[in-house]
Amino acid sequence: MAYKFTLSTDSTCDLYHDFVVENDIKHVPLTFTVEQKDGTMEDRLDNFTEYRQYVDFYNELRAGAFSRTSMLNYESHYNHFLKIAKEGAEDVVHFTISSGLSPTKDVAAQAAADVKKDYPSFNVYVVDPLTATVGQGALVRIALKCRNEGKTAAETYTLCVSLRNHIQHYIVADDLSYLHKGGRVGAAAAMFGGMLNIKPILSFDKQGKLFPLVKVKGPRKAISFIKEKLQTEGPDPEYNHVFIVHTDNEGPANELAEYVRSEFGIEPILCIMGPVIGSHVGPGAFALGYISKSERNEF
Repeated sequence: MAYKFTLSTDSTCDLYHDFVVENDIKHVPLTFTVEQKDGTMEDRLDNFTEYRQYVDFYNELRAGAFSRTSMLNYESHYNHFLKIAKEGAEDVVHFTISSGLSPTKDVAAQAAADVKKDYPSFNVYVVDPLTATVGQGALVRIALKCRNEGKTAAETYTLCVSLRNHIQHYIVADDLSYLHKGGRVGAAAAMFGGMLNIKPILSFDKQGKLFPLVKVKGPRKAISFIKEKLQTEGPDPEYNHVFIVHTDNEGPANELAEYVRSEFGIEPILCIMGPVIGSHVGPGAFALGYISKSERNEF
């Protein structure tokens, strides 16, 4: 089938390798650097192909390694778009990580513009999802449906931009030290939060930045809070995706998945988080998100 546009995303969408390949989604892996306790450093690509690789990464962090990310990488984006242009693509819808977390959107747009100098008919619609991980992945899935239904790049871009502020997020970090290292919480909050078993539930604001939505004591209270939010306003029936992600913490993720099945009759999309965003929340985190009729954080 001849599609009207090419679908593309960076790796922070946290879609599994097999899904990306099977659905002909062009994929640019971002980079991260792992520093071991002995000071040795290794640059890696966010291109895991097996579940075990995700688990091994989080076990490295638990053992004392530190992971930092570099999400800009102009050269990778330029080569990514150049390859697509050489294959004959003209219209491309490309998803990046939220501009509230990184300027990767601007880097991708510049790389696409530079490729266009040699391929004048090459046009890239860069979608800033104002989210990341499976929230970004949910928009990629919607764009995939649009592509398969024969919609144009412009129609798909407009729809995805209109939906991005309707994505609700509830992100529960297990260890605040990772958020502290990433500048998301202060040193005192990280220390006392750990001592008191405080779990901040994070969300994305309308500018695509992470912020603490509420603080609760312990994972049970966090799960209860998420369930209450789902009861207050559940998924929009037109976009009844519910996405659940964790950083090697299957228990709460599976509990939330079963709740969504029993209460809403929806089979949630459940996966483990990739290393780019996982570097910032650390192991033991879990999150749930979905598309609602209300805009984010309005209920």
